[in-house]
Amino acid sequence: MKQLVCLFLVLTNTIFAQTSLFNQVKATNIGPTIMSGRVVDLAVNPKNPTEFYVAYASGGLWYTQNNGTSFSPVMDTANTINCGSVMVDWNSGTLWVGTGEVNASRSSYAGIGVLKSSDKGKTWENIGLTNSHHISRVWVNPNNTNEIVVGALGHLYTTNKERGIFKTTDGGKSWQQTLYVADDTGIVDLAVSKTNPNVMFAAAWQKDRKAWHFDGDGEKSGIYKSEDAGNTWRLVTTKESGFPANEGVGRIGLALFHEKVIYAVVDNQNKRPKAVSKNKLTTMLATPGEVQGISNKAVNQALKESGFSEKYRAENIKSWLENNSSSPALNAFLDANKALFETEVIGCEVYKSEDGGMSWKRANTNYIDDMYYTYGYYFANISVDATDQNRLYIGGVPLLFSADGGKTFEAISKENVHADHHVTWINPENQNHIINGNDGGINISYDNGAHWIKCNNEAVSQLYAVNVDDQEKYNVYGGMQDNGVWFGPNDFQQNVAWHQEGKYPYQELIGGDGMQIQIDPRHPDVVYTGFQFGNYYRINQKEGQFDFISPKPAKDEKPFRFNWQTPILVSSHNPDIVYMGSNFLHRSMNQGKTWEKISGDLTKGAIDGNVAFGTLTTLSESPLQFGLLYAGTDDGNLQVSKDGGVTWIPLIIPVKTGMSQNLWVSRVVASAHKKERVYCTLNGYRNDNFESFVFVSEDFGAQWTPISNGLTQAVNVLVEDVVNENILFVGTDNGLFISLDKGATWQDFSCGMPKVAVHDVKIQPRAKDLIVGTHGRAIYKVGIAKVQELTSTLLAKKVHLFALTDRTKSERWGKKAYAWEAANAPSQEIVFYTSIEGTAVLYITNDQNREVYQKTIALTKGLNSFPYSYEISKEVADKWNKSDKKIGIKAAENNCYYLPAGKYKVTLTAEDASASAPFEIKPAKNKKSE
Repeated sequence: MKQLVCLFLVLTNTIFAQTSLFNQVKATNIGPTIMSGRVVDLAVNPKNPTEFYVAYASGGLWYTQNNGTSFSPVMDTANTINCGSVMVDWNSGTLWVGTGEVNASRSSYAGIGVLKSSDKGKTWENIGLTNSHHISRVWVNPNNTNEIVVGALGHLYTTNKERGIFKTTDGGKSWQQTLYVADDTGIVDLAVSKTNPNVMFAAAWQKDRKAWHFDGDGEKSGIYKSEDAGNTWRLVTTKESGFPANEGVGRIGLALFHEKVIYAVVDNQNKRPKAVSKNKLTTMLATPGEVQGISNKAVNQALKESGFSEKYRAENIKSWLENNSSSPALNAFLDANKALFETEVIGCEVYKSEDGGMSWKRANTNYIDDMYYTYGYYFANISVDATDQNRLYIGGVPLLFSADGGKTFEAISKENVHADHHVTWINPENQNHIINGNDGGINISYDNGAHWIKCNNEAVSQLYAVNVDDQEKYNVYGGMQDNGVWFGPNDFQQNVAWHQEGKYPYQELIGGDGMQIQIDPRHPDVVYTGFQFGNYYRINQKEGQFDFISPKPAKDEKPFRFNWQTPILVSSHNPDIVYMGSNFLHRSMNQGKTWEKISGDLTKGAIDGNVAFGTLTTLSESPLQFGLLYAGTDDGNLQVSKDGGVTWIPLIIPVKTGMSQNLWVSRVVASAHKKERVYCTLNGYRNDNFESFVFVSEDFGAQWTPISNGLTQAVNVLVEDVVNENILFVGTDNGLFISLDKGATWQDFSCGMPKVAVHDVKIQPRAKDLIVGTHGRAIYKVGIAKVQELTSTLLAKKVHLFALTDRTKSERWGKKAYAWEAANAPSQEIVFYTSIEGTAVLYITNDQNREVYQKTIALTKGLNSFPYSYEISKEVADKWNKSDKKIGIKAAENNCYYLPAGKYKVTLTAEDASASAPFEIKPAKNKKSE
């Protein structure tokens, strides 16, 4: 049944693309490119290492044949671009992608099985395992490409059977599950001997991820071996093997030197002996007053090592201790988390087997500190030099190298190499040549890490949030996964001119995981933003001032619970008023200097776990009525206050028969057109539920109507158009969609974009631009001026021609500025709507009603665009000159004839319908006029 559901989703996406009225409304990518996204795999041509593929977690598969100087996307026609692994047959060029990444992050998107391309990425076919969700490795027999072995990790948030090792001998027509460990244990890595492909090793990983907790270890984790090409398997990391074999074994990565010598890197969550434990946080909190003098970096490291990486940051702890020093609350905090302070986990370890996995010995002499912290679930990659078994690379927060078989390590990542490393390739012909993939993209070194080339040339960053300011030449702002908050011009074009100019168009505002952004409409230099778990600042760029503004609990009050993406909102009624959500709603009347709670706990309450939960996720204030507030939570609560937070009313959404309302409230949106109207979207991603839940209420949330009919993916964001109340936009985990009838029907609005997760959408009202923040392909801009005009009356017409733009004549039309450049080419986009298919005739006439241009054009139902270059034929120019001696139309330098200054009319005729619109070419002011 689930396979049929996946097939239905694929077919539905195809139907959306074919029937949309907006197949010619193309989105333009506006960067940034300098900050990349998470790399999960590499495939390098061993005979020509300047040619390779890069698989991004949620940004697709990219190809370079010039050593990373530029890349081309090769997966954009597929029904997903979420990658887990890539395999290439370099002889034929055939590609296989295991979809769905295995880094069990909060934004590790599921895939749709194994995809294959026989034409280097032009087209893709799904060859199975659609319910595996997350695929770690695809191995293809180089001597028989119909023989494929796949390692599948399985569902991220729920248990399922389709995980383990799968094998096909008919190219994917049929699959056999040859290794199944348990419904909560999948395969996170697979290593195959190059000299004897009958020998394979697979790493099993037991994990349990919930929205509020992640347990990334278990006794079912271990290494399995096959000696018959993956047909049968046996566990080799037994309790007698020397490899850890208990409930503390976490994620494992494998590297095979040859069939006898194999390395494994493991996230060992067993505790260190107390005698050697060096818990930093215990020492720090023993004297709370001194914590303020310790750097945030040091405090954050101590928090991570003590298991608090998901719930607290240095700024939170310092502000809390400042108010609660030497109080009962501090003692309660220490007592409640006593187990975390007792000792540290072992963390990253390297093991080696020299007898084909039968026995193992720990390779590292000392603890590998400051490598995983508590993020072991995010890392497990190890690479061994094909010519020297003692040369190893392991990736975690830093990239480490060992020249002595893992006994000792040194960090080789430098200042232009991003942290968080996921894959390292070693050139078998040149051991100093390595390619590394990390959370910030691709880096290449030719001297074993002494110096690095950064290959960030493409827009593959993972956006959580976007916003715009209101300047004439407005800026776009984006908060990115692991790459901070940046802002740049809305007309950004991808090029490398900044290498020459010395300044990249986008600029960083703050580091960390970039979160939501609010801009003071009076002063665009004043920005409210920050990083994960409620660490927000008021930044005055003009004065270079950073003020930490997050609300602090009162003395002896429990710490507030802040969501990973903490909601923050500047009031549309008074920009001095700022709202921010923890488990309470906080309001500041003075730009975040002081705060007051204007609600009780709006969630269902705290849940024990290592991830902050029971938090506010979305806020909305009615632009039509001050004090009309809505708040949604991660545990399914939605509430409204009509009196500025004095009282709150719980709202019940009829999610689905038999389904409790405990889904993540991803957006609540108070209408700008009617004060009683409010929209809400729910997201079941964290329950492995990918259905669409969109609702509208016309009575402040008392009653709700579902409006998601036709949508098939989890919804992250909804935006109501600011001009046309019938138009809605939603961003899902697999694209952008539009409704022209308040949600009764939906159409694809992703022309120019691949099937990528859309996390946030904003409208710049004056420019009439839609800004789309994607989690994998950076930011897109779509002009929606014509879309906003699509009323029901207009949609009923056979043909409608939109207003045209006047232009000033230029003497430069058809001329070259330099001999080596193309001639200046003016253009007018003639945009029209049609409700019919077929052909039409486009006429242009002058003010004497003389026809000066005619063209037969194809009609596609919906919005169409025809580029007109202002050219006329020589015959028309000659006739015009004869009839009007003063007109003097001459051929330009490029031998083209252009319309002279004057007034014109465009007429479009199709079947029995026609539409007209005027435009003017004004006389040239001077020779430099456009």
